[in-house]
Parts: sequence; structure tokens; C-alpha cells
Amino acid sequence: MAGHSKWANIQHRKGRQDAKRGKVFSKLIKEITVAARMGGGDISANPRLRLAIDKAKGESMPKDNMDNAIKRGTGQLEGVTYEEARYEGYGIGGAAVIVDCLTDNKVRTVADVRHAFSKYGGNMGTDGCVAFQFTHCGQLMFAPGTDEDALMEAALEAGAEDVITNDDGSLEVITGPWEFTAVKEALEAGGFTAEFGEVTMKAQNETELSGDDAARMQKLLDALDALDDVQDVYTSAALDE
Repeated sequence: MAGHSKWANIQHRKGRQDAKRGKVFSKLIKEITVAARMGGGDISANPRLRLAIDKAKGESMPKDNMDNAIKRGTGQLEGVTYEEARYEGYGIGGAAVIVDCLTDNKVRTVADVRHAFSKYGGNMGTDGCVAFQFTHCGQLMFAPGTDEDALMEAALEAGAEDVITNDDGSLEVITGPWEFTAVKEALEAGGFTAEFGEVTMKAQNETELSGDDAARMQKLLDALDALDDVQDVYTSAALDE
């Protein structure tokens, strides 16, 4: 739709994530611990753990922190046992929202998530009410002006699933969730460095919001993300500045 820039939206989201780095380590330690508990401590045999370790390295987490998190996950060290929990609902304008959590107390977590939805104008829904609108995948964003043909050739050769050209000229490389790191590294070796990349729940269709609606939606997303048990918040909302 007119006025919406995919590139501006992704840069805005990246900026907000960079501003929340104080919470990043605790999220990553939880993810490493759970990944090791579920799939073992061998990075080469556990793609979820490898992805978590790569993210931790990207945030300059000390190696001891990562090693201890793996040991807690595999039972070599004592620690809190976290469970995965996913909550779904609707934000401003009916935009879909997924909230992924790691928690040691689901009763507390669901109450906190429900409160944030209701306080900031959303509605918490039932399991599965919006998840079908999203695809679990890796996403690499490249700035407008990137050589489209060269990137597409390199990405598909590296094992990417798709390359999308947005109206604003930015390019998205889509990968399988566990192939994300391998594709990213292959593209970097070929001279293509993404401005932004993550494994995400990508909305199949976006709900564009602007003005007061965009501001209200951002408050809801921020409130959810600020909860201690929340790991990731995904939404179909595209917020214009």
C-alpha cells in the first residue's frame, strides 16, 4: 500500500531491538539452556543450539556464559527448568500477534501476557488462532541497491528457499529455519552481508497501521516484549512512522 516501506519498517524494528540489549543475554541463556536440554549439547548435531550459540556470539556473550548454559541444559550443572509456551492473539486493527515464552511458571506467564494484551488494546486468543498466518523461516534483509540477480544466484546456490524483491528496492532472502546460519555464512563468503537477519515467524500477509493505531500497536508490542518470560514477539502489523 502507499507509504509503506519494508526497508524502513525492518530498520525501525532493528533499532528497537538494539535498544533492548540489556535483556538480550538473559533471553539467549534461556534459549541455549532449553536447546541443549531438548537436543543435546553437541552443536553439530543440534541445529537449534547452533543457532542460539551463533546469536550469542553475535552479541559478544562470554564463552563461559554459553558453556554454563549448555551444561545446565544437559544436567551437568543445576539450574531452573524452563518450559516453552506460545500465546496468540490480536492487536490493533486485528493484527495477528504471537508471543513465544520460556518460563518456569506458566500460570504467572499466561496471566502477564493476558494482562498486557488487555491493557494495551489487544485480545488474547486461543491456541492456533493466528499461527497459521505465519511461516517459521530464516529472513535476511539486504538494502535497496543490492545487485538482485547476483544475490538471487548466490542465495539459491547456498540453499535459500526464495528471494523476494520489495517495492522499495530492498531484498529478502528466505531460508529454512535451521538452514539460516549456513546460508548467511555462504552469502557472506560471496560478498553479500545482510543488514538484518533472524529466524522468525514471518507473516504471510501484513496489516498496515499508521498514526495513532501504529503508536498503540507499538505500545502493545513493547509491553509484551518487556515481560521477563517472553523470548520473542511476532506480528503481522507493519507500522508506518
